[in-house]
Amino acid sequence: MIKFRGIVWSVHPLFVIVMLLSAAAGRFAELITLFVLVFVHELGHVVAARSFGWRIREVKLLPFGGVAETEEAGGMPTREEAIVALAGPLQNVWMAALAWGIGQLGIGDAAWANELVKANMLIVLFNMIPIHPLDGGKLLQCLLCRLMTYHLALSWTIRISIALSILLAGSAFVQQLWLGGGIQLNVLTIALFLLATNWTHRRHMPFLFIRFLMNRERYARKQIDRGVHAAPIIVRPEAALQAVLKYFRRDAVHLVYVTTARGELLGILPENELLHGFFASPNPNRPVVELII
Repeated sequence: MIKFRGIVWSVHPLFVIVMLLSAAAGRFAELITLFVLVFVHELGHVVAARSFGWRIREVKLLPFGGVAETEEAGGMPTREEAIVALAGPLQNVWMAALAWGIGQLGIGDAAWANELVKANMLIVLFNMIPIHPLDGGKLLQCLLCRLMTYHLALSWTIRISIALSILLAGSAFVQQLWLGGGIQLNVLTIALFLLATNWTHRRHMPFLFIRFLMNRERYARKQIDRGVHAAPIIVRPEAALQAVLKYFRRDAVHLVYVTTARGELLGILPENELLHGFFASPNPNRPVVELII
């Protein structure tokens, strides 16, 4: 574990297992190459995130990329997160192009250059699988957040990620069943890791949603300073406060209109008042009308 410029860099236990297996198999050069490719990949994420002012606490390196823990989890615009997610694979693209050029010009060993191209493209393709926390999974969540509320997008991201993790684990047995080969233990190990990660996220969904709400005030303040239009949410006075918060969308700042069944307007609440009422009250299911009276 190393701390550099306020960011803790660590190696995930899964990467340690891969490193030990590679060392035992005498593939030390391949191990060093993989580490460099993953490090540069993750460095792309970090540089892009820092350019948007994100506060990164820790980066854990994995065999296929890394996981960055940020202070703004769920509270940054989807446009920014999509750019940050793509910044990692783009590093592998230019490294693959550089390796290909070296091989074509005959500057270095052609076989080594070809393997480097394959390794980089494999990292790109694997990371674009729409399973969270892979880069493809982050892009999937950004897309869903454009189409629905954050709570619903979070739920569907986890469901899709779990389903695809199971399919990925099943693919590890394809070679044995149809081609007469062995089980792809590397694919199976990574698939089980992704499945366990998303299963844990499923159990922690309430906490993940609370973390999103905690970052809303900072996000809303930035958006209001830019002069954005507020997105309306219309609810009945008896609606539970916690239920109303689940209507929040990631890229919007909301005004909540509390109306009766006959359409009479009882009051308009900016989203920060709902957030203050939610976190300050011991009863998250209190009627939203209580914030008006």
